[in-house]
Amino acid sequence: MRVNSECSMIHQNQISRLKSGFEILKFSIDKKEWKNRDYIMKFDDIQAIFFDFDGVILDSTRVKDATFQVMFKQYGETIVKKVLEHHRYHGGISRVEKIRHYYQEYLQKPLSKDELKQQCSEFSDRVKQKVIDSPWIEGIEDFLKKWYTRLPLFIISGTPQDELVDIVKAREMENFFLQKLGSPIKKPEHVRMLLKKYRLIAGKCIFIGDALTDYNAAMETGTKFIGIQGNIEFPDSVHVLKNGKHLEKAIISI
Repeated sequence: MRVNSECSMIHQNQISRLKSGFEILKFSIDKKEWKNRDYIMKFDDIQAIFFDFDGVILDSTRVKDATFQVMFKQYGETIVKKVLEHHRYHGGISRVEKIRHYYQEYLQKPLSKDELKQQCSEFSDRVKQKVIDSPWIEGIEDFLKKWYTRLPLFIISGTPQDELVDIVKAREMENFFLQKLGSPIKKPEHVRMLLKKYRLIAGKCIFIGDALTDYNAAMETGTKFIGIQGNIEFPDSVHVLKNGKHLEKAIISI
């Protein structure tokens, strides 16, 4: 599996010790900051957190919605409605798969390889800066600042890999995450790679997402899951948050 070299670099502030290759992060907590020992111990049992990006870290899902609407507007309201319904329900799937599906299944106009590439390039040109300019999901920036030196954090997104890295860098949040992983590799494959590479126990890791794609990736790989924001109805057993303000409490409750 090919992973960008910059994604393989481990931020020195995040790793306290290396032994026999990658060792699970051991982090310490300022006891003056914590009064509840049970709280400390529950967080100490978490080995890593995997974050989706759009709608979980940045409030950027509406940017993607609007772009699909503009790009398919010429085909009429019925097509736009079908595109948006599919896009929202299948958040986290790459735009390449979505655009190919929309032209082939909804418009009966299969795209050539070059045509698909052109459509995806247009989509990227329309959304990239708008995503960079999107606000944080409430509470997430504070969580990242508090925990990135204590706990391994990763991004696993449906956004194309190079575009994701550019956006994260432009927002000056790259130091929060050990790796930033995007499409075309699917999310379960990314999770399995990280579990193996960092010797993580799936049941002690948490995937935080806003789509069924994220939930399914967690279920398929054995990690825990927390839903955040979005319009998706998760199974009743899922802890769903409005934003990131109470993420810490949600983590210790699952």
